[in-house]
Amino acid sequence: MGASDVRTPRERYRAQVQEEIKERAWEQIATAGASALSLNAIAKRMGMSGPALYRYFASRDELITELVRDAYRSLADAFQARAAAGADLAGLAQALRRWALDDPQRYLLVYGTPVPGYRAPEDTTRISVEIMAVLLDACTAELSPAEQSPAVSPPPAVSPSPFDAHLAEHRAWAGEHPAPPAVLHLALAVWTRLHGVLSLELAGHFTGMGFDPAQLYAAELRSLTGR
Repeated sequence: MGASDVRTPRERYRAQVQEEIKERAWEQIATAGASALSLNAIAKRMGMSGPALYRYFASRDELITELVRDAYRSLADAFQARAAAGADLAGLAQALRRWALDDPQRYLLVYGTPVPGYRAPEDTTRISVEIMAVLLDACTAELSPAEQSPAVSPPPAVSPSPFDAHLAEHRAWAGEHPAPPAVLHLALAVWTRLHGVLSLELAGHFTGMGFDPAQLYAAELRSLTGR
């Protein structure tokens, strides 16, 4: 029996209301952005009083945290599912783009402009480490053992530099993953460059430029992997 089957009617009702609040929050974010999120406006849309809604989310930041947590969780699940199905680095890159395009507001909440005055709690960082672990596994598979060794010259995407030495000592973002500096460097290059393309695309900055952003995304990935 699943956990949801043993909840009391009150617990199930509370969960249903919380889900509806989050749905209304996403609608509001799509219209005015996360910085304009208002619990009182959501309460009005739902036919509730402000104080009644605050029994489900004590503050705007608590609601944003739930939305951020859900967004990271959905990306982590998408990555883990693709990896379990045998996806390589290119497959994960396509999963990232599909996830972003399926729900631009969700993407922009976690990877766009920070919400003024909001700071995400540590548990969201732990979910992001799960995401990076899948990416690091894919990057490890992308590089041969010789390319991962500092004793030989790695490919152009991860050429030896002071940053490789820096990463050997500054790897908290990678959690407990044992990836060597060359793999860490490749993972960060993939992550930052692909997110750069996605962020510009979803913000509408390519509109009217006359090229296909999907082709640019693919070209960036090829330049990083050499294939």
